Amino acid sequence: MAVRTHGGTGTSDVAPADSAESSVPRRLLAVATRMFAEKGFDRTSVQEIVDAAEVTKGAMYHYFDSKDDLLAEIYTRVLRLQMSRLADIARRELPVAERVERAAADVVVSTIENLDDATISFRSLHMLRPEKQREVRDERRRYHELFRSLVTEGQGQGVFTDRVPADIVVDFYFGSVHHLSTWYHPEGALSPQEIGAYYARLLLDALRPAPAAG
Repeated sequence: MAVRTHGGTGTSDVAPADSAESSVPRRLLAVATRMFAEKGFDRTSVQEIVDAAEVTKGAMYHYFDSKDDLLAEIYTRVLRLQMSRLADIARRELPVAERVERAAADVVVSTIENLDDATISFRSLHMLRPEKQREVRDERRRYHELFRSLVTEGQGQGVFTDRVPADIVVDFYFGSVHHLSTWYHPEGALSPQEIGAYYARLLLDALRPAPAAG
């Protein structure tokens, strides 16, 4: 059963011609994002993308070597945003539990706010060429490693339980985040921030140490 919520605008719209979004690579990415989300990566041709973006194939290949590069950029542009925000949270002078809570909520909110990108990534990253998949996985691994370092910091302080390895905790949590695109809808009772808060609370509850035996 789908959960109906509201919020999240995604990144699929083509901007007006007189805005900064009208640059060729931005237009190509905007069109590719919309088409990949609507039709699927494998069912969208380069010709359809350049026609909709009103550019030539030569113009596209000036910025992107292939359709694979468009798909990889759609994924990594959101990951770069999330990495920047995570790094900012991680270096704040706050208790580790609060940093983990903020980071856990932020990745949910930023995923919902870029839902077309998340949908495309969930469905299509396995279609990339092997070398491009490795590049994307390396980017994702760096993000997960920074997030995991917060969990291990909390475990080292005794703030979080260590009964489950931090790697498993992080993989489980991000598995849930990656599935947002399969059930989230932009109408309903819960905002992206409320969903993020619920997800973060579930994570913190799972990390809470068991009470000492009385």
